Amino acid sequence: QVQLVESGGRLVQAGDSLRLSCAASGRTFSSYAMAWFRQAPGKEREFVSGIRWSAGTTYYADSVKGRFTISRDNAKNTVYLQMNSLKPEDTAVYYCAATSRPVSGSRWSSQADFGLWGQGTQVTVSS
Repeated sequence: QVQLVESGGRLVQAGDSLRLSCAASGRTFSSYAMAWFRQAPGKEREFVSGIRWSAGTTYYADSVKGRFTISRDNAKNTVYLQMNSLKPEDTAVYYCAATSRPVSGSRWSSQADFGLWGQGTQVTVSS
């Protein structure tokens, strides 16, 4: 069974750091692009960060650039999102997603291109 399972979300204070994990299983993801999206209460889901698994090239939304870092561990088939200097506006459910389609530039934010999604993990940042 092909699946993505996120973990690591919890309640933290503003300024804290947190690392989310996305464990991928069921197939080889070396040719995939992986991404993190988030959905805050009352808002649409938005792109946060992406990584091409094989090349390791990364992409970030302007709102998290310089604070968040995406990475992957080939041996563990896991993608991480290191979040530093968290702000209350980072509060959201964070979703991991995967696509076998070529993704670049503005296509990273195209959720329709991502066919595989995890169940999400809640991150709450208190002020």
